[in-house]
Amino acid sequence: MTRSTTSQPTAQAAPNERLREQIRLLGNLLGETIIAQEGRELFDIEETMRALTKAHRAGDEDAGRQALELAERLAQNPRQAAAIIKAFATYFQLVNLAEEEQRVRVLRRRARAAARDGYPVRESIAAAIFRLREEGFTAEDVQALLRDALVMPVFTAHPTEAQRRAVLTKLQALANILYEMDTRDLLPDEEARLIQRIREIIVALWQTNETRPRPPTVMDEVRNGLYYFETVLFDLIPRIYEDLQAALADMYPDAAFDIPSFLRFGSWMGGDRDGNPYVTTDVTEETLRAQKALVLKLYRREVAELYNELTMSQKRIGVSQALLDSIPEDAARFPDEAPEILDRFADEPYRQKLVFMHRRIMAAQRETEHAWTEGFHEPGAYHHPEEFLADLRLIDESLRAHKGEILANGRLARLIRQVQVFGFHLATLDIRQHSGRHEETLAEIFKRYALADDYAALDENTKVALLEREINSPRPLTAQLTFSPDTNETVRVFRLIRRAHDLLGPRAIQSYIISMTTSVSDMLEVLLLAKDANLFGQIDIVPLFETIEDLHNAPRIMSALFENSVYRRHLAARGNRQQIMIGYSDSNKDGGYLTANWELFKAQRALAQTCDRYNIQLTLFHGRGGTIGRGGGNAVRAILAQPPESVRGRFRVTEQGEVISHRYGNPHLAHRHLHQIMYAVLLSSGRRPHPERESVWSNALDEMAAIAFRTYRALVERPEFLRYFHEATPIDHITRLNIGSRPAKRRQTQGISDLRAIPWVFAWTQSRVNLPGWYGLGTALETWVEQGDEEERIALLSEMYRQWPFFRTVIDNAQMSLRKADMTIAAIYATLTDDATRAAVFDPIREEHARTERMILRITGYSDLLENEPWLQQSIRLRNPYVDPMNYIQVALIRRLRETPPPENSAELEDIVLLAVNGIAAGLRNTG
Repeated sequence: MTRSTTSQPTAQAAPNERLREQIRLLGNLLGETIIAQEGRELFDIEETMRALTKAHRAGDEDAGRQALELAERLAQNPRQAAAIIKAFATYFQLVNLAEEEQRVRVLRRRARAAARDGYPVRESIAAAIFRLREEGFTAEDVQALLRDALVMPVFTAHPTEAQRRAVLTKLQALANILYEMDTRDLLPDEEARLIQRIREIIVALWQTNETRPRPPTVMDEVRNGLYYFETVLFDLIPRIYEDLQAALADMYPDAAFDIPSFLRFGSWMGGDRDGNPYVTTDVTEETLRAQKALVLKLYRREVAELYNELTMSQKRIGVSQALLDSIPEDAARFPDEAPEILDRFADEPYRQKLVFMHRRIMAAQRETEHAWTEGFHEPGAYHHPEEFLADLRLIDESLRAHKGEILANGRLARLIRQVQVFGFHLATLDIRQHSGRHEETLAEIFKRYALADDYAALDENTKVALLEREINSPRPLTAQLTFSPDTNETVRVFRLIRRAHDLLGPRAIQSYIISMTTSVSDMLEVLLLAKDANLFGQIDIVPLFETIEDLHNAPRIMSALFENSVYRRHLAARGNRQQIMIGYSDSNKDGGYLTANWELFKAQRALAQTCDRYNIQLTLFHGRGGTIGRGGGNAVRAILAQPPESVRGRFRVTEQGEVISHRYGNPHLAHRHLHQIMYAVLLSSGRRPHPERESVWSNALDEMAAIAFRTYRALVERPEFLRYFHEATPIDHITRLNIGSRPAKRRQTQGISDLRAIPWVFAWTQSRVNLPGWYGLGTALETWVEQGDEEERIALLSEMYRQWPFFRTVIDNAQMSLRKADMTIAAIYATLTDDATRAAVFDPIREEHARTERMILRITGYSDLLENEPWLQQSIRLRNPYVDPMNYIQVALIRRLRETPPPENSAELEDIVLLAVNGIAAGLRNTG
């Protein structure tokens, strides 16, 4: 962004130099665009601001003062302020692309080196299979592990993706160009054309609004999720299975493996109704139709490609009788078209078969438009994926029996795997609802039928007895929907699930998740509503334990459930498998960073032991977000840090908001991410003994977590805290950012307990405090050390850091949060509140930040935070001078919006604050 001349990167440049060259190219093209679109004056202002913040970072206090003064002047000139923020925000969008392409380069270089030297790529599927073999796993052991395995990333519409789809699409086009420039031997004129195309996209980005004019609808969110399936995942998933097959063949050459489709995808988009009044049964139905419509479109494309490929003539090669016998049956389904098809391809039975299959998919597409109409069937359509799969297997068996094995192992095998994974539902849609909604529903129904005058007021034992009796009763409760609109809507959800099972198969909706589960009755209420829709034993009923208290109570609640005869009958029908979800966001907001992490770890271990005691197979569902405060961070470390007995090859995890585009927007990075997840899950399921010293470490953490909890609660319960949060962070602006269909609060109050965890984390990230990612840890470490022999206790903490994956992950994630935090910038936000509030809240935050950094350095032996990850340390250091200007301007704009009387152009200034939110999120690569 500093020069208006274009420097073209050379394909032969060393990897790091190549990154610098690409950033220079993109920055220079952006600089040219700014000058052309806004004029030299604005470009010079931007360069001045950048130079001042860079000098301030280097220790020039006067430069910092000048930068703040410039920000205040810009706040008086909205057009310039918006353009300056847009310049820095666009710069980070481009830098992020260059860094992603650098990751792709590094991955390609490592893959070449591994192939050359004959070893698996680190953190790959092959590396996991190699480790399992080294641990003594036989082929039979691996087969047993795969047979029971489940790996399911679940896409959610949690509102943390600050970038619009219009922007993301342009950035994806740029990413494709950068990859082409890296991997093709371009002629000079070809390279010039690509650079010109980059110019065009940057100009389009410059002229595109960063913020949405309105909140996205639920279906907007659904379509956003479908984009990744269509552009990346549908084609990528078969490759992952091929990689696994190749690794198994390499490590166990004498064994044959049956690899079930255990890597699948789930979604909450269109199904998560907790706190979102816009997710109705009509919306969920439309979601299911949209998912089926997309997957049928993709199958139709693949069948057309097979039609072009399988042109074998009966005059050249044999064909199985089973395949030949199926063709007249297909012809009977399409009597008007059959004569022409049979005549045209008289000597090519594979093409005959594939044309009829193509027609059957088209009929299924037409049927999908009316599929929820009772009794409607399109003649000739595939009604279930098993029918489609059966036809594909006929072709597969015929090819293999007639010298076509190489063809069967190609596109056809990939399509078979795609059908096994995606079915006609594409992704398993979860339903989530708050426990209180079920209680209200049954209270109305029970009162209607004189079963309980005030169900909600009953004690737990009485509730359970009533629910058991009604579950065992053959009499339906909801045959007629004559209740209140809310109750009717809740009942309709279960009927919709039943209909989805009938039309799409049982994998269409497998899980019903209950937010804020606190009792056995919360689970039995859902089981009763499910039974009334003929779904007893047909769906997983999933408790979600979120707060610290809920995590403590979870093993007791599950034990009581497992001892309940009605629930055990339900579990038996589900194969004695229980899914349990744990929430990372609300537990952190409730108990603070260290306490939440430790309680989550202990809860997972206790739940695994509880399930073992009752001979129940556990699947833990991890409700993780993108930031450290919401369970984010390195995926491999996060999985390996779990208690091994809580994994055992089964792992569900939410992929939320901006995490989806980061991990799945680029097919090469998505491939790597899925390899890493599979690596960590397989490795966690190996023979990992408990460390001998873990009991000592656990006792230490119990004590430290208690200190951390008191420290955290002492801060957030201060009378001044809520005022500070609303005045010294952009929270009140973030809640107006149109990034999600769901309201930012569960209830319209000013309390933190009712604020959703995403805006909570988002606000602390924007103000550069990152409080959920570290606060309380420093005091816990320091106090615990001082309560005993300091030298011995520091040595113990250092031992824990070196030898215990859980503790190392906690410390390393805190390092990243601390490094991304910046108390100098945070202090500028603190000036937005009064002196007394600032002293009561910000002073402890600043002191705790310094204390936490000091203690982490003592434990790790590092001289600086992130010394173990110098690339990340450098990236944050290089980004800061470009993020700082947006923070300065955001603060100046917020200050101006609070003037009395408010400025006449308040709406315009508010839009620019939101533009800064987007830019800062891009610069920090974090939202909520």
